[in-house]
Amino acid sequence: MALQLPDSKALQMQKQTPAYRLPWLLLTAILVLAAGRLSASDDLQPLWPGYAPGESTLEAGRTLPFRETEIPRVTRVTDITRPAITIHMASQPNGMAVLILPGGAFRRVVTDKEGSEVASWLNQQGITAFVLRYRVADQEVQEPWKKPLQDAQRAISLIRSRAAEWKLDPSRIGVAGFSAGGQAAARLLCAGQHRTYTSDDAVDQQSPRPDFGLLIYPWNLWDEKSGSLLPELKIDASCPPAFLVHTHDDHASSLSSVMFYARLRQLNVPAELHVYESGGHGYGLRPVAGSQVSSWTTAAESWLARRTGPRPQP
Repeated sequence: MALQLPDSKALQMQKQTPAYRLPWLLLTAILVLAAGRLSASDDLQPLWPGYAPGESTLEAGRTLPFRETEIPRVTRVTDITRPAITIHMASQPNGMAVLILPGGAFRRVVTDKEGSEVASWLNQQGITAFVLRYRVADQEVQEPWKKPLQDAQRAISLIRSRAAEWKLDPSRIGVAGFSAGGQAAARLLCAGQHRTYTSDDAVDQQSPRPDFGLLIYPWNLWDEKSGSLLPELKIDASCPPAFLVHTHDDHASSLSSVMFYARLRQLNVPAELHVYESGGHGYGLRPVAGSQVSSWTTAAESWLARRTGPRPQP
């Protein structure tokens, strides 16, 4: 690979960057490059053998142009009608797996910052990761969460159906959702065994319920007018354990996560909540200037290490 010199914008950023931030930026660059290699080498594995429920096309998606202001770059894919997963195997797997639901406002899927980069981090913990490219369209639709939820349920069942092949413990399969993907993940946790599409093959004989969930700045779990959780988020004592992260200054209010956590606490469901004063929204694992929000992964690693077995079914 030829050496590429930084452009003037990058040099200006470097001059303005405090010295203590440089190690974080270097780490981020390494993660981005590693994640890029993984995503480039991994094949998309379709969730369904044919059309997904209600679809009539098989589109893997269209990658949108990069935004010039974003350094490092962020990849966004839209117009997906054939949902798929990319598989990221840990070099020393511990049997645990996590399905990653990136964000993108239900109109696109952020495949690196909230996908392959997260997979690289999970792999370092011995966790096999699956990044989901769920169905989205670059336009407004009613119930935009419905197809992503269907795809997430199918993906969990698919992972369980191939657990032996991938050397996984079928009782230690979780989900991690970011932003809009965090809302879909919350709905997945609440849905339990209720599948939101018609089951018609052997894969769907496997449970669609994850064993735990990480909700990272989940988008709009609450109704601002009523001041309560969305009515569809029916949390009961069978809800899997959850780990939640938000920031106080997030435009997608942290009250979403606070209310979700409060309901889990009322029902004595194992849960952990971290709200940072600053950091905004959409950071993934990347550091944010003036914020400690990137330290959420350290807390999450300890929490994940405690998920050593299945929670008893109701």
